[in-house]
This record gives sequence, structure tokens and C-alpha cells, in this order.
Amino acid sequence: MTSQEISVAHCYNPSKNEWNHVAPLNQKRSNFKLLAVSGKLYAVGGHCLSTVECYSPEQDWWMCVASLPDPLAEFSACECQGMIYVMGGYTSRDRNTNVLRYCPTSDTWSVFHSCSAHVRKQQMLSVEDTIYLVGGYTHELEPAETGRRRLSQTEDMLTVQSYNVQTGEWLQLKENTSKSGLNLTCTLHNDGIYIMSRDVSLPTSLEHRVFLKYNIFSDAWEAFRRFPALGQNMLLCSLYLPNVL
Repeated sequence: MTSQEISVAHCYNPSKNEWNHVAPLNQKRSNFKLLAVSGKLYAVGGHCLSTVECYSPEQDWWMCVASLPDPLAEFSACECQGMIYVMGGYTSRDRNTNVLRYCPTSDTWSVFHSCSAHVRKQQMLSVEDTIYLVGGYTHELEPAETGRRRLSQTEDMLTVQSYNVQTGEWLQLKENTSKSGLNLTCTLHNDGIYIMSRDVSLPTSLEHRVFLKYNIFSDAWEAFRRFPALGQNMLLCSLYLPNVL
């Protein structure tokens, strides 16, 4: 079962408090990633799709750019230092263990790195040269080192991993074993990743939704008051507002 395919696009102007139609995508998509890079928007992949489109606000037009090497399902993506990085998920044949990188200047995809673990359904964010992967599933493909704990594919816990695009270093950061790592939403604000998840120690219910902050500098968790609104498929975002609107 896939989510509804869409091609319609809208733009919100906070100064005028207006929503406006913009040019539709060339291809209907579902389960794709929408990323902002250097003043443009990129619609990456989608269910059974490898194609990528780039939107120019000045021209109000979507242009097809280089496609992913393969269509991917359950993958994650983010912008980091002007590049697009794609990790995890599945191709039509196997697990995707490659870190793919797209360069907007040359309009090319390359295999940037190969991973010893398979990840899927993570949320990805970046700070300077470090990518953070929040939640999802991690399945190690190589034997664990002596004394080092490996995560099982079936465990549902809130994990944070980091990947440095300059050094290639992967780090498993502090876990929160009582919170779910699935179907969460998160956003980056100042020194932390703000996450809406749920408490896995309680029966599944909207009332058990939790609002947390992961501090990227101290590797520590902080809990906030329970999120006041109920509902499904909610998203978090961060917005810096001027002192005078």
C-alpha cells in the first residue's frame, strides 16, 4: 500500500500570509523526498521511481535532472554542504548499503561510501559536515566487534547515529530505549534535534506521544511537556521569526 501520488505544488508567503499555486511536478510521486539546496527544491525518487526533478523559484518551473542509479524504497535523504545524500532503503533486487551523493553543479550521482549496516526509515538532518540519522531500523551486515553492542533489526528504540562526510566516520550516539524510533517526526533547531515520538513502554495511543530534544553537542536527551495536539501524520518544522513582523 503506497501513499497517494501527487504532482501539485504550493508556495506559502509568510509576509503576506498567502498560499499560491506554483508549477506542478512533471511526474506524480509518492513517498519521495523534497529537499532545499542552494535556493532550489529537489524532488528525489518516490515509489518505484528513480527520477529527480529540480524546481527554480525564479522560473517557476520543474526540470528533470540526473536520476538515482536505482529506484529506492524506504530510503532517507538530506542536504549537506550543498550536496544531496541518500542512504538506506531497498532497490528492486537487494538492500541499498551505499551512501549516494548528488552534485548539483555537475548534475551527477556517485557512490560516496559503502556501509557495513543497512538502514531504513530514518529521518536525516545535517549540521555543517555531519549528517544525523534519527530513528528507523538498523541491521548490521558484519559481525560485531568484541564487546561492542549491535542493534537488531527488530528492536524499536529511538536511536541517533552520525555520519561525517569529510572523515567517513560513523558513530552510534546515545539511545533512548523507552521511546519509539518509528513513525516519528523531527526538526533541527539551534543546538538540538526536536523529536515527536511515543513511549513504547505504554500501549499504543495518541495520548502517549512524547516531545524530546537530542542535544547534538552534549549527546544528551531532554524531555518536554507532552505535545498538546492529537492527530496523525503530523510534522515538525523550525522557523526563525523576526522581532517585528
